[in-house]
Amino acid sequence: MLQRIFLCLSIFEPETFRKNMKKSKLIKFFKKFHKWLAVIIAFIAILFAASGIIMNHRSFFASIDVSRKLLPGNYSYQNWNLAAVRGSLQSGDANFIYGNSGIWKSTDDFTTFDDFNQGFPKGIDNRKIYSVAQFNGVLFAGTHMGLFKRPLTNGSWEKVKIPVPKERIADLTLKDNTLLILTRHYLLQSSDGNTFEKIQLPKPVDYKKQTGLFNTFWELHSGELFGLTGKLLVDLLGLVTILLSVTGLLHFFLPKWIKRKKKKEQQVGTMVTVKKKNLRWHNVAGYVFVLFLVINTFSGMHLRPPLLIAIANKQVGILPGTHLDSPNPWFDKLRKIHWDATNNRYIFSTSDGFYFAEETLTRHLIPAPVQPPVSVMGCNVLEPLGNNLLMVGSFSGMYLWNIQNGMVSDFFTGQPYRAPQGMTRPIGANTVAGFVQTNEKSWWFDYSRGAIEMNANPHKKTFTQMPEEIRLASPMSLWNVSLEIHTGRIFENIVGMFYILFVPIAGICILLVLVSGFFIWWLVYRRA
Repeated sequence: MLQRIFLCLSIFEPETFRKNMKKSKLIKFFKKFHKWLAVIIAFIAILFAASGIIMNHRSFFASIDVSRKLLPGNYSYQNWNLAAVRGSLQSGDANFIYGNSGIWKSTDDFTTFDDFNQGFPKGIDNRKIYSVAQFNGVLFAGTHMGLFKRPLTNGSWEKVKIPVPKERIADLTLKDNTLLILTRHYLLQSSDGNTFEKIQLPKPVDYKKQTGLFNTFWELHSGELFGLTGKLLVDLLGLVTILLSVTGLLHFFLPKWIKRKKKKEQQVGTMVTVKKKNLRWHNVAGYVFVLFLVINTFSGMHLRPPLLIAIANKQVGILPGTHLDSPNPWFDKLRKIHWDATNNRYIFSTSDGFYFAEETLTRHLIPAPVQPPVSVMGCNVLEPLGNNLLMVGSFSGMYLWNIQNGMVSDFFTGQPYRAPQGMTRPIGANTVAGFVQTNEKSWWFDYSRGAIEMNANPHKKTFTQMPEEIRLASPMSLWNVSLEIHTGRIFENIVGMFYILFVPIAGICILLVLVSGFFIWWLVYRRA
C-alpha cells in the first residue's frame, strides 16, 4: 500500500513529470500517425496479401481465367500485343504462331487462323507457350507447365513426361537429328521424341557460387527461398496482413458505431466486448509477426522500379541450405539455346549473360567477352540471321550481335552499342516480346504496341488484325491478374505512368504502419 502511495507521489516530481509528458505526446503522435496512415493503406494491403497468396500457388489456380472485358482497357489485346505472340514455326504450307494466347494455325499467310490448342488442360495459363519445334513429323510445344507434343495433322496435344522435377520449358531447338529441350535448370536431348537424356551443364569459367540479388529478393518475398515451408509462411503472412487490416479498420469504426448507439440509448455491451477482443487480436498478431512482415515488405519493394534498378545487376552469395543452394550451377538460370553449326558450339542465354559451350558439354562454359544487353526479365528473341549474326531481343531492345568478332549494334538505329554508366532503367524504349518470320516477311512484336514489320515504318500495322475468335479464346489467367494487382500495373489506366511508384510508395507506407504500430504496442500495451 505504501509503495503505491510513493509511486503516485513520484509522478509529481518535476523530472518524472516531464518524462511522462514527453512519453504521452510521443504515444499520441504515434497513435494518430498509425491510425490515419493505416486507414489509407488498409485496402491496398489486403489486395497485396490476397494477390500474393494466389501467386504463390500458380498450378493450383491455373484453370481459373478472368475475362479481359472485366479489366481496364489496356489489358485488351490490340495488334497482337501483351506477348500474345512470342514466335512462329513454318511447316510446309502451314504457319503456326504461339505465345500467351496459345498456338494458332494459318494456311493463307496469316490471313485467317484455326484454333490449334486442343488437348491443353483448361485455363489460359496452361497454354502459355514459349517455344515450338517440329521433330520427326511431330510438333513439340514448350509451355510454362511442361512439354507437350501433337501430330501435325490429326490428334491433340498430350503432355510428355520428362525426367526433371520442375517442368517449365524455357526453349526448344534442333541440332542435326536431335531435339533439344531447355528447362530453367537443365538441358534435355532426345533422338526419338520419347526418351530424354538429362544434362546438367558444366560450371562456367571462374565460377562463383552466387546468384542475382533480384532473384534472392524474389524468392525471399515469395517464401520459395525456404521451400514449401517458406511459401506457407508467406501465405500465413498474407492472412495476417488481411487480419491486421480488417481488425484495424474495425478498431477505427467501432467507437463511432458505439457512440451512435449510445446517443440512441441502445445497448452497447456486446459491441464494447467485440471492440476489446478485436484490439487484442490486432495487437497480438502485430507484435508476433511484425519482423517477418517488415522483411517481406522490404524485399517486395525492390522487385519493381525504381528500387529494382539498384539491385538488378547485383550478385550476392547464396544462402546455405536455401532453395537456391543447389549443386547445379545453372539452377533457374537458363533462358534460351542456339546451336551454332558454323562454329560447332552451343550458345546459351542465361540470367547471368551469354555463354559458349563446346559440343560435348564436358568443359567449362565460357562467357561471351562482348554481348548484347538483355533485360532482367530474360531473352525473348534469339534468331540466327546468317554470317555469324544473331538477333537478340528482350525488354531492353533489339540488337544485332556478331558472335565472331563480338560487335553489337542497335537493330533499329544501326549504331554500335555502348553500355550505359551507373544505374539505368531495366527496360528500353522497345520492349521486344516476340518475332515472326515467313519466306517473304518478318515482324517483331513489341509488348505494348504489338506487331511491327521489320525494316518498315514502326507505326505501320501490316500484320493481320487479331481475330475476335482469338480475343475471346484468350482471357487472362487469375495468376496474371493477381500479378498485375500485386505490381500496381492494374492502376495504370487511372494514374498513368505514375503507377510505377505504386509499389515503393505503398511499401513505405506499410513499413511505417508496421513500425508505428509496434511502438504503440511497446509503449502502451506490452505490459498488459
